[in-house]
Amino acid sequence: MSMLTPPGMGGKYRITGDKYPRMHRPRRRGRLVLGIAAAVVALGLVGWGSLQLIQLFTGDSHKASSAGQQHDCKVRASPSAGARPAALPKPAKITVNVYNATPHDGLAKSTADELKKRGFTIGKVGNAPAAFDKKVPGTALLLGSSKTPGASYSVLGTQVKGATQKTDTRKTGDVDLIIGTGFKALDTKQDAAKSLAALAHPAPASNGKC
Repeated sequence: MSMLTPPGMGGKYRITGDKYPRMHRPRRRGRLVLGIAAAVVALGLVGWGSLQLIQLFTGDSHKASSAGQQHDCKVRASPSAGARPAALPKPAKITVNVYNATPHDGLAKSTADELKKRGFTIGKVGNAPAAFDKKVPGTALLLGSSKTPGASYSVLGTQVKGATQKTDTRKTGDVDLIIGTGFKALDTKQDAAKSLAALAHPAPASNGKC
């Protein structure tokens, strides 16, 4: 029996040799795992709190910016909405001379008759002067003078799309409607009425970028 064997013990409990057996402290793996899990949870809470703070500040600033833009758009749009458009002359106040610059006969008279039905005052009717005969490529040319009110061009222009505008040296305020080679017919009454209504009551435009 070895000296290391306590008295009265033998058999399978017998200790042989002259060294004490090495005793190891049990590893506390449960505490280690628990500590790691707690650290992960703590880091997650810190990250979530930081994200909430970021969203709080950035969200408020974004809402304030959007509200400022909307307010700015309303402020900039209000002058246009409240402004009154210039009064348009009645068709009866506009004297129109109708000239045909195309090779097709009868366009000047038929166009003048239709304009008269729509309320315009008709002046001269006939073929276009040599300076314009077969030299107007578009639908029509509106020719007036510096004394012709600009609104007269606009009102007459609602009757035919694509008409161009020029001035000459005449001293009167009448307007020549010179029919070009691209002319087919006046706009329908419905389309002309819509164009005239839009001209009289233009939609307000906003200067802000919304």
